Amino acid sequence: MIYQQPARALIRQAVLAEPGRLEIREVTLPHPGPGEVLLQIKCALTCGTDLKAYRRGHPLWRLPAPFGHEFAGVVAEIGPEVENFRPGDALMAAPTAPCGECFYCGRGQENLCAQAIEKMILGGYADYLLIGSHVVARNAFHKPAGLPFEEAALLEPLACVVHAQERARPEKFESVLIIGAGPFGLLHMLALRVLGVREVVVAGRGAYRLEWAGRLGADRVIDVCEIGAGEAIARINGGFGPDLVIECTGQVAGWADAFTRVRRGGRVVFFGGCPLHTTLAVDTRRMHYDNLTLLAPFHYRPRDVRRAFELLCARKLGAGSIVNARRPLSELAEVFMMLERGTVLKCAMIP
Repeated sequence: MIYQQPARALIRQAVLAEPGRLEIREVTLPHPGPGEVLLQIKCALTCGTDLKAYRRGHPLWRLPAPFGHEFAGVVAEIGPEVENFRPGDALMAAPTAPCGECFYCGRGQENLCAQAIEKMILGGYADYLLIGSHVVARNAFHKPAGLPFEEAALLEPLACVVHAQERARPEKFESVLIIGAGPFGLLHMLALRVLGVREVVVAGRGAYRLEWAGRLGADRVIDVCEIGAGEAIARINGGFGPDLVIECTGQVAGWADAFTRVRRGGRVVFFGGCPLHTTLAVDTRRMHYDNLTLLAPFHYRPRDVRRAFELLCARKLGAGSIVNARRPLSELAEVFMMLERGTVLKCAMIP
């Protein structure tokens, strides 16, 4: 069963040839096996993880490698045993799914399942992408007609945010500090707004990102490069400090700052992942006697993906507003230079 399958046998696929160098190559059009779906990509979004890999490679990738893992599209072809999708269906999916059988899955920690990362679907920056049977069965959904493809492609990053906030359990009466005004920081802010949290403060660098944070609903934005930024953060919550700090920079300085800024009895979410072998020294006396809760949520579980899907379908989040640029796939290299310069939040790549 085929929908819009091209007559030619070759498709375009972007690969990271080496750190700092992208190439768009022609590869053979894949055909789906049992349980698999061939997806015609309608939108793939840039991501901070992709930017990190572009800068320095990725410890789990063997270059050259296809990349891009935030995507949505239309089912072009289905393999045998696929029952829940048909050619022509609009589909949105997370790029990973747990095995459901291992030690961690048995304990409800599917985010730690080895299969989830080892079998991650990469290659969203392409004309077509093969979606594995594990994802089709667990983490793929029919995209509602009223949901734009570029918002549907936010399913994976939003699932990460949902998982982190479920662990942090923000309350409506609390003040929350988000460190980092990038796409993930803004997604956290939007999700907190839906929860009805009393105050959300975003601290970060760069007028461009901070302007977007204010535009999208932050109660306050703080430029950490300005004199008096530390005092402004200290005044949160009437001088007690934030109840919850969510660190989204993935830099050790941000992690250390989050630990310092949270109030006594507060919670810190170390959301942004640091480079391999990064270490952090903490004041154990403060951690113990100030009764701090430190959380380091990683990835997501199927129930987080389902919740992210529900949030996107409800159209209350306004998540599509962080996708503030659109470019053809052929301009991917130029887009990554824009990301390096910090002149775009998140770009939709359109094949």
